[in-house]
Amino acid sequence: MNVDRLAAILKQAAQEEIMPRFRRLDEGTVQTKSGAFDLVTEADVGAEKVITAAINAHRPDVLVIGEEAVAANPKLLDTDLEDRIVIYVDPVDGTANFAGGLPLFAVMAAVVQNGEPVAGVIYDPVGDDVLMAEKGCGAFQVFPDGRTIRQKFADPVPLEDMGGLASTMFLPMEQRTTVMANLAKVKMLANYRCAGHEYRYAAGGNVHFMMYAKLMPWDHVGGALIMREAGAHVAKFDGTPYRPTDLSGGLLVASDEESWTTLRREVFAI
Repeated sequence: MNVDRLAAILKQAAQEEIMPRFRRLDEGTVQTKSGAFDLVTEADVGAEKVITAAINAHRPDVLVIGEEAVAANPKLLDTDLEDRIVIYVDPVDGTANFAGGLPLFAVMAAVVQNGEPVAGVIYDPVGDDVLMAEKGCGAFQVFPDGRTIRQKFADPVPLEDMGGLASTMFLPMEQRTTVMANLAKVKMLANYRCAGHEYRYAAGGNVHFMMYAKLMPWDHVGGALIMREAGAHVAKFDGTPYRPTDLSGGLLVASDEESWTTLRREVFAI
């Protein structure tokens, strides 16, 4: 599916289902799933329905797998990706931020063809801009006025000068303790509780590394492709390539392979 068309679909859903509810969620429209930081709102459900219907109307042959559809039917994650096109959708990435009135949330989609990620789109409903990439074509930020800026991940720097983004919440406690102590070796650490905005920030060259422990495809398949197209080195903790079917094994993104190796050895030694 054409990335421009996909971006337009995400924008439509945001305009119809998400932004009218931002800071206007009624009582009872926010529910907890697995824990206090894992929420779903009526905006998540409504936006996913709009996105799925619009994609299916344009491309009936495409299978759409959304986060909320998987919440209702976890077996969707076992879908065979060969000989088909699958689009993973996160209707509101950063739902806790959205529900709390913080303008750090995004709408994300990743296109996988025959098991290979071929496109990623991240739409920021508040800024009304899009971060997108197609395999082999580079990564770009597209603004509402049509301006397009090619994205480039940050150049390598020594470990002590690195700034990065890391989500340690899903690490086992023993590993989390080790990583949190090791993060004192870098200069700056942040976590926006929204992978979409973190990938957006990183694509523009603003950080030197990213780390995620929990790998849900709607959160990371598109973002990882965008990072690679922006020039970053992307791999699981064991050094192998990240695949759409990988739900564990961690993800580490760095400026280059040497930086990745240093971070893996000195910081994310788990």
